[in-house]
Amino acid sequence: MKSTCRRTLVALATAALFSPVAYATNGYFAHGYGTKDKGMAGAGVALPQDSMSAATNPAGEVWVGSRMDLGASVFSPKREYSVSGNPGSGATFPLGQGTVKSDSNYFLIPHFARNWMINSDSSFAVAVYGNGGMNTDYSSSAPCLQPGKSGTFCAGSTGVDLMQLFITPTYSRKINATSSWGISAILAAQRFKAKGLSSFANFSSDSGNLSDRGYDTSYGGGVRIGWQGEVTPGLTLGASYTTKIRMSKFDKYKGLFAEQGRFDIPANATIGLAWTVTPTSVLAFDIQKIWYSDVPSIGNDASNLGAGNLGTDNGAGFGWRDMTIYKLGYQFQTSSDWTWRVGVSHGRQPIPQSQVLLNILAPGVVETHITGGFTWKYKRNHEFNLSAMYAPSKTVSGVNPMSGNPPQSVEIKMHQYEVEASWGWRF
Repeated sequence: MKSTCRRTLVALATAALFSPVAYATNGYFAHGYGTKDKGMAGAGVALPQDSMSAATNPAGEVWVGSRMDLGASVFSPKREYSVSGNPGSGATFPLGQGTVKSDSNYFLIPHFARNWMINSDSSFAVAVYGNGGMNTDYSSSAPCLQPGKSGTFCAGSTGVDLMQLFITPTYSRKINATSSWGISAILAAQRFKAKGLSSFANFSSDSGNLSDRGYDTSYGGGVRIGWQGEVTPGLTLGASYTTKIRMSKFDKYKGLFAEQGRFDIPANATIGLAWTVTPTSVLAFDIQKIWYSDVPSIGNDASNLGAGNLGTDNGAGFGWRDMTIYKLGYQFQTSSDWTWRVGVSHGRQPIPQSQVLLNILAPGVVETHITGGFTWKYKRNHEFNLSAMYAPSKTVSGVNPMSGNPPQSVEIKMHQYEVEASWGWRF
């Protein structure tokens, strides 16, 4: 069993890093982690249910027992942008009119976690998962106003692809019979590529490392800490905090991202409650905060775009603001073998109307997630889990500030679907 777990861990880590990850849900964070958590719209910081809880609150691992969880999701984001209006006087970077939909609409995203009980009061776990990412793939046939050229920015097929992998060794320990704490070391890896951006060469501090350089990889680390405890019989409070993960630079894209290619992963925190409504049902509510604005490549104002600006310390970013997400989930049992889940989450999307131009590349504008799922215990120590998510369409409209006066109108749009299945084994 140990060798099987080791081989599975290596295989899942490789698959997660080299498979496209296209989450763009709460900004670019996933709406939840693990199939059970996702079925409740991510409301789980005070409700650990499997070994994937390390991705939400490391304090929960000591309550789930020795077990292994293995699964994958099929994620389908539908992204598009629309441009209307002719460029006005003084235009420096007009866009072709029309609606363009992104290709590459289906992604397989695996996850794996294993928890070992050291003794009745402590545990050690490892979770492997993708946190999120940004992916767009606009055809080279997209309209362009420059004669003889095509593509969103007149440089052929256009898009970005960000893949993220997290491995989180986790220690969790009980404080007493009703509370615990936990800590995870976060080992992170990212791969990124951009294409079709060479028309921004005059705006870059290093045009040779701006676009069409293939994949580049960066590495970094951080820490997640967590606590949970029963504050009154039947009511549990949980909280976790993840530090900013400072990543090594994307050298091949140091002419695109601020700080010469640095793309850190923002800090985030979650607090929540789990209320045992009846012996067979639980209501959970979480509040999550993500500090996108603290990462220059993500949070810097796109209006900073000017000659030689991209890639500098204060270079233009995507202009994302911080997000606060509210998550509500309900779980109930209809028998000892069947558990059902529903959930909804909502948070104001991170892209202001003034930042739509560059966010054609990363239209992470969805705000609401509607979820459901179930667990079927088909053997004494085996279970099958399923979750489904729908994120309704959301649009953000603004102007192309480089299209002259009057400016062109730009609209970015996205909606999403996801189905995830996993298997759990208790030992």
